[in-house]
Amino acid sequence: MTDSRIPVAVLGATGNVGQRFIQLLADHPWFRVAELVASERSAGKTFRDATDWRLGARMPEGAADLPVLGYDADLQSPIAFSGLPGEVAGEIEQRLARDGHAVLSNTSTHRMDPDVPLLIPEVNPGHVAAIERQRKNRGWAGFIVTNANCSAIHLTLTLKPLHDAFGLDALFVTTMQAVSGAGYPGVPSLDMIDNVVPFIGSEEEKLETETQKMLGAWSDDCGFQPASFVLSAHCNRVPVRDGHTECVSVRLNRPATPGEVTDAFEAFRGRPQELELPSAPTHPIVVRREHNRPQPALDRDDAGGMASIVGRVRDCPLLGTKFVLLGHNTIRGAAGASVLNAELFKVDGILPL
Repeated sequence: MTDSRIPVAVLGATGNVGQRFIQLLADHPWFRVAELVASERSAGKTFRDATDWRLGARMPEGAADLPVLGYDADLQSPIAFSGLPGEVAGEIEQRLARDGHAVLSNTSTHRMDPDVPLLIPEVNPGHVAAIERQRKNRGWAGFIVTNANCSAIHLTLTLKPLHDAFGLDALFVTTMQAVSGAGYPGVPSLDMIDNVVPFIGSEEEKLETETQKMLGAWSDDCGFQPASFVLSAHCNRVPVRDGHTECVSVRLNRPATPGEVTDAFEAFRGRPQELELPSAPTHPIVVRREHNRPQPALDRDDAGGMASIVGRVRDCPLLGTKFVLLGHNTIRGAAGASVLNAELFKVDGILPL
């Protein structure tokens, strides 16, 4: 029987994010993994032989026997999901976009480019209008769209309903980020056991600038205009495998009670929910009312890892409102975010098929 699903390529297929892409796409109703790309070290081998599979479930059989292609491969798939290392992503992603592919990237290289959408479909779907300027400016047949830093995605998802309902004036956020966010092999065990590392290179800058870009505006005349609120971030690496926890204090333009803030979280929906996209969580923000939740070990896989989990919504004596959020960093914070972007693009008819 002919498989009518859209063929896709996974770039950086043997890495942490690449493996998560392959896992999430294994039984996808719209997309099928057809091509895998990795470094020269893996090129020419089957995916099974090239990959130290590190996710809990078995390696999907549909990918296991696919050949791994090199970075210079001439790809046939119209969609390329990128989990490439930052040091090689720029040239490869641009070449594929120039040649007509839709590049859905998890890599930071192009996130802050003035003509590249940094997209969360529930938050800023209108930013896809920048694709037309990107194609015109660069002479590309395809395009690049990125998803944000893993902490910024979950923070921005929870800020969007507050931004819409009350307005944002100032935020302070402290993150406790899982070791899987550092890739594999990541942070040495002797640095993480019995320890917290209060520095992650460029992470605080990404969290601050990317959040403002996503919650800002796009217009054909002015391009991207960042949101005007002030954001200060502290980012820490903690000995947790998966799931980033963030403690957020926020000053709203219109003060709100904890109950009003909680209601805004629970009522929040976006286009993915309206369209019932395959990867969209029914509730993009899940509120836990227990006094000691959310917790990574208990809550990171809620909604298949595609929701942001919020708890401890309460008054803040400094800024007015504070809460704790948790998000799965390699699912909604990485590969799952790109897959959801592709689903929206398919429905909206902007994939180069």
